[in-house]
Amino acid sequence: MPSIGGSGCVRHAILVLASAITASQLPVPGALAANPAHVFFRVQAASSLDRPVSGRLLVFLKQGEGDTAIDITEFHPQDTWVAALEIHDLAPGAAVDLDADETAYPQAFSQLARGDYEAQAVLDVDHTYNYSGRSPQDWMSAVVPLRNWNPADGAEPGLTLDEHPQEDPGRAAELAQARASAAPGTAQLEEFESPLLSRFWGRPVKMRAWVILPPGYDAQGAATYPTAYWTHGFGGGIESALILGMRIRQRMAAAKMPPMIWVMLDESLPEGTHEFADSVNNGPWGTALTTEFIPYLEAHYRMDANSPGRLLNGHSSGGWATLQLQVNYPQIFGGTWSTSPDPSDFHDFTGPDLYDPHANLYRKPDGTLRPIFRDHEKVIATMEQLARLEAVLGPYGGQMTSFDWVFSPKGKDGAPMPLFDRQTGAVDPQVAAYWREHYDLAHICEANWAQRGAALKGKIHVLVGTADTFYLDGAAHHFDAVLAGLHADAHFTYLPGRTHFDLYKVGDDSLGLFDQIGAEMYAVARPGVAWKR
Repeated sequence: MPSIGGSGCVRHAILVLASAITASQLPVPGALAANPAHVFFRVQAASSLDRPVSGRLLVFLKQGEGDTAIDITEFHPQDTWVAALEIHDLAPGAAVDLDADETAYPQAFSQLARGDYEAQAVLDVDHTYNYSGRSPQDWMSAVVPLRNWNPADGAEPGLTLDEHPQEDPGRAAELAQARASAAPGTAQLEEFESPLLSRFWGRPVKMRAWVILPPGYDAQGAATYPTAYWTHGFGGGIESALILGMRIRQRMAAAKMPPMIWVMLDESLPEGTHEFADSVNNGPWGTALTTEFIPYLEAHYRMDANSPGRLLNGHSSGGWATLQLQVNYPQIFGGTWSTSPDPSDFHDFTGPDLYDPHANLYRKPDGTLRPIFRDHEKVIATMEQLARLEAVLGPYGGQMTSFDWVFSPKGKDGAPMPLFDRQTGAVDPQVAAYWREHYDLAHICEANWAQRGAALKGKIHVLVGTADTFYLDGAAHHFDAVLAGLHADAHFTYLPGRTHFDLYKVGDDSLGLFDQIGAEMYAVARPGVAWKR
């Protein structure tokens, strides 16, 4: 699930999920022909382009006028529809007809009523829209007004791809400031070529992280520091890791947090997030981290290089990543502080029990739709809407597809086996059983407690809001009960009324929870040692 820390990636994750609303929120004609004609858009590559273009062509449409961009909107997605088509080598000046009934969300465009609309085309050239939204290398058209447009009359609107999306100015300024502050002795980008991952993929594969050094760090000195290994959630990447890392350093400089080294790990992939799990699809990321990258870092920085001095923290998918690292490598790490982690007990996978004989991600046993996204008591989106929207935006990089890439076995075609049928929502029990044996953390703890219990006791800390946006508090309660039965001395904190996106807020400080987490980490690494000036 999405990351935290104020990045633009977080915003996109909200946009994608918030857009999944019921089609009834758009005007639909009271009486349409049984088989209305398909709606087409003619999209042209501008003749000024210097080469043919390829990618996922998306057409966005909404009611209204005067907008400079049409995209999926935050929390008020009144009328945004999306249609898609894969295109290959569209030559400058050439055009393609996109059938907006063939691959569309929430419905075929022919279902729209006559009205005033706006449309915009975006060519997702590197297939990253499902993960991080529009990027500067994509192509897009101007917003075209469609006044008194009637989809049934056969008129074909035209859109021309002739400009690149502009990076959000606030985000760009924030990143520029973080880069300017990342001077030697303050922060260092590490890109480590992993032999294990390179062998798995048959090409060079690098592990990346920003190493954030505490004020007063002396590379030639005798002092060593506890090290926190942090990783982002869905939608994050190496840039958001730097931004948050520099914010943490500012907190250390202000003596709000203890002096520690923070390793801000990048877990993003074209398929989504690998979550530092060993996977038959993504490769041995957990093994590579613990046997290759961490030893490399400890040889180059003044780290404690012992279990109490290696701590873990992450939010959302990063929360699950750090939770599984602690569970699977209990003697390497001295504790995890995992916030709002993705489901840790698959008896509650954001609601559904994956092991129910009739498990379905779209509908409850009584036939009602399963929610996936809420704003406190208000349901914003259902799981079916999220999955169907992801399928239109592209069969790669979406949240649910990302889970398949991490958790699923390979199918006969070499691709990850999907957990559930995207048309019906029915869960494949064979895939669910594989997920249980390899990635259900509650089950793994129960099955392996005799071997791992002593090394895990007291090391698991989970913090989640009671109003978590993605219902992740449910799985936390299940995992809490399992660990309580194992006498694991685990620490679960449920913050009343907090959501997925304001969990770290303390008073007016949006990142205040980091102070508590940092202090608790330092107490593990330096018991009884005061750090405040």
